[in-house]
Amino acid sequence: MEATTERVLRLLSLLQRRPSWTAAELAAELGVTDRSVRRDVERLRALGYPVHATAGVGGGYRLGAGARLPPLLLDDEEATATAVSLRLAAGGTVAGAGQAALRALAKLDQVMPPRLRAEVRAVHGATEILVDPGVQVDAELLTTLARACRDAVRVRFRYTGRDGAERERTVEPVRMVATGRRWYLMAWDVDRGDWRTFRLDRMREATATTWRFRAREHPDPVAHVRRSVTEAPYRHLARIRVHAPPERVRELVPPQVGSVEDDHDGGCVLVVGGDDLDWLAVHVTRLGFEAEVLEPPELREAAARLARRLAAMAGTG
Repeated sequence: MEATTERVLRLLSLLQRRPSWTAAELAAELGVTDRSVRRDVERLRALGYPVHATAGVGGGYRLGAGARLPPLLLDDEEATATAVSLRLAAGGTVAGAGQAALRALAKLDQVMPPRLRAEVRAVHGATEILVDPGVQVDAELLTTLARACRDAVRVRFRYTGRDGAERERTVEPVRMVATGRRWYLMAWDVDRGDWRTFRLDRMREATATTWRFRAREHPDPVAHVRRSVTEAPYRHLARIRVHAPPERVRELVPPQVGSVEDDHDGGCVLVVGGDDLDWLAVHVTRLGFEAEVLEPPELREAAARLARRLAAMAGTG
């Protein structure tokens, strides 16, 4: 009985490892006959695991989706990665996910070998998570939008714009994009006839309709959201040539703040938006690299004012 149980668990682990196995492959891996494989498959089915069989050439066994979630078998690397991810999710930006992540982590921590538990706690002990509690989004909203993206159905919701006014919007959703601080939805705005970006924390009463839409050509979601976040909301859009490698500038400028373009000459061009040119001049200066303002001209005037103030502070003006 002990040997049979161990073999069934090994069979489950194999089925979870890749999409499909032939009976001969499983028998070779387990060191048993095809008949034993069939019996073990029936044992797994009796435990609630939906193991599907396909007859004929190229047929075999695969693990399908069932009515409930059965126990999963994880190897050392998978268990460690899952535990670390759950610890991060416990302090994440999805409302309600923290408690669910902690419950799942407690279950996993209970059965993990001590050596793996020590590794996970070492990572957790050396990590701090900085999250703005004001940007959490509802987990049910995420699920609603994800299903609508998958099923290509329109979504209707109430949305608070930058002017503070709340309006009803109907969109054809394509993809959600997370920047680390916020969640965004890229979608075709039915009423405005254009691609728009929506912050999930500004949505409420989101409902998936029964109206299916035909997928249309769309811009790259990540690039579109980045432009919307870094350029569209601001009064001024600046382009600054920075004399530093692009990868070094990207380390200092998050994608939700500005975009960094390679100028193919060892430097880069920083594209960043802002409502205050003096503020932009200060933050570009704080990068610590030599820089040249390409546009707008008013930013050069703001940089000159900043230079005079700094010279006066230093007693050299």
